[in-house]
Amino acid sequence: MPGPIDKSELDAAYAARDLRGLAFDWVPVGIVVTESRVIREVNRRFCQMFGYDREELLDQLFAFLYPSPEEFSNILHRGDKELSEGNLYWDERVMRRKDGELFWCRVRGQTFTPEDPLARAVWSFADLSAIRPYQPLTRREREIFSLLSEGRTSKEIARELDLSYRTVEVHRARLLKKFGVNNTAALFQSLGGIEGDHVVRSAP
Repeated sequence: MPGPIDKSELDAAYAARDLRGLAFDWVPVGIVVTESRVIREVNRRFCQMFGYDREELLDQLFAFLYPSPEEFSNILHRGDKELSEGNLYWDERVMRRKDGELFWCRVRGQTFTPEDPLARAVWSFADLSAIRPYQPLTRREREIFSLLSEGRTSKEIARELDLSYRTVEVHRARLLKKFGVNNTAALFQSLGGIEGDHVVRSAP
């Protein structure tokens, strides 16, 4: 993984006015450029965040940075509408480091090809683990939790996820029991305050 910047490298970048390259490498968030979900370029912070050397990441399908292949597939076209309309897309999701550790991060994306949003795009990744510790939840539990955090009722969640009302209530009860709390507000606090309509409901 990349280490601290070499002073001669820093001086050379300023002397040559290569400040775009310097900013890309040293901006305090991870940056990744993708092509059809394949990693084409990354910056130093992205490498540090995930625990890989740059050469290990380049030309790899993004799937191996997700908790599971199912979660990678599930998010395939999430955000397509926003990106195709020229808007920025963002969400919060669980990712996997090289050592297997799962962590929450905030992801923002911009496409270069609105007609095919995932064909060519750039993404930023901010590590949230310092303020939002990861707690082991199943994919379905994360889906239901994130919808609860949007203020949805169990009936609305059942319709959204094509489940029965009773199934949603069972999952909700399991979440409360898992974290030893009696209500949804306490559950949010136990999970580090995950909230908002941009939380991915199944972990580019």
